[in-house]
Amino acid sequence: MSTDLKTATKLAVPGKGGRRKLTYPWILLIIAGALVALSLLRAVTGTADLTSAGQFGAALSAAVPIGLAGLGGLWAERAGVVNIGLEGMMMLGSFAAGWVGWEHGPWAAALAGIAGGALGGLIHAVATVTFGVDHIVSGVAVNILALGATQYLATLLFGQEGSAAMLAGGNDKQSPPMPDMPSFTVPGLSDALNSLEAHHWFLVSDVAGILGAAVTNVSWLTLLTIGLFVGTFYLLWRSSFGLRLRSCGEAPVSAESLGVNVYSYKYAAVLVSGALAGLGGAFLSIGVHFYQDGQTGGRGYIGLATMIFGNWRPGGVAMGAGLFGFMDAMQLRSGGPTVHALLLGLAALLAVIALLKLRAAKRTQAALSAVAAVVLIGWYFLADTVPLELVEASPYIATLLVLALSAQRLRPPKANGKPYRRGQGT
Repeated sequence: MSTDLKTATKLAVPGKGGRRKLTYPWILLIIAGALVALSLLRAVTGTADLTSAGQFGAALSAAVPIGLAGLGGLWAERAGVVNIGLEGMMMLGSFAAGWVGWEHGPWAAALAGIAGGALGGLIHAVATVTFGVDHIVSGVAVNILALGATQYLATLLFGQEGSAAMLAGGNDKQSPPMPDMPSFTVPGLSDALNSLEAHHWFLVSDVAGILGAAVTNVSWLTLLTIGLFVGTFYLLWRSSFGLRLRSCGEAPVSAESLGVNVYSYKYAAVLVSGALAGLGGAFLSIGVHFYQDGQTGGRGYIGLATMIFGNWRPGGVAMGAGLFGFMDAMQLRSGGPTVHALLLGLAALLAVIALLKLRAAKRTQAALSAVAAVVLIGWYFLADTVPLELVEASPYIATLLVLALSAQRLRPPKANGKPYRRGQGT
């Protein structure tokens, strides 16, 4: 049956049109080029925080909830269920983590967050898989229900006068504080990398700063997230379970004809999707030691954008989450000066795009890219910083830019979002 499923899945995938496959050597080359470009930008602009361990440590923490939301979206949509309810599932996860965490600690909070997100996933699965509700409508409903439910329950559980939660520091907008989540630091290596970073040598210190962030005060939940990305790849692309699940998103009628219980796989995928988003919400609560109203801040939607930018692949989701996490951390840590330095980097990127478009005889797009590059260069030299409002919006601007630039190469699962009823192929 596995061979037949592979054939059915391949038939559902459109031809690639001769596009070159992104192999591991090319990925390593791209990463090396990005490191050199970032080092050069740091040296030219004198903005040391661009490649500091503090910046990348904050970026790693900011990337985890976004990446978990994106990975959750990937699970659902690979099974053919559009999940824009990720934001609501993150809300449920963050609330459940705050509710349980202040009494039972951060690990119990993480488990509670998984359960809260899975509950949101179950609601979405029942609506879309069993009752055939439009996936977008159901996702919006989950987001609205989660917002109302968490605000009501926060008032009920944390804001009651004289309650244990209020006496412990809670109120109708946040939970009482919970203990710290343990973190780890690699002794010796962390100090050595921090020493190298302090020399500000070209490329060497930049790489040391980035690696230092990966071995200094890293949360165990961050390690768990990395394991979930690796596990997702092997489970969905290297196992018969993953083949069956992906066939439900590519050709569910063909999968059913080969004996796959499509409903079961869709349910499993959406439950896992909600659980991952809920863990992302729990990470937010655990990171600041309490649940707070509005804590997710649209990260579920950014996670959805990350999944699209990553072309429904775990590696792409991880890279997108890293990019958006970097922008989020940058606007929180250093603000205007660092964003101002990135204007020069963005101008250089647009200049390269203009040359590539010109080479491909796309003159209009080349001209637009060149004009934008000139405007950004002028902005960089005429101003010393970037307005605070633009700095705060930089993660969302980056989301829009990345989606606009990557839109032409995207290929979602063929049956994603399409209604499916058992037996419709007979």
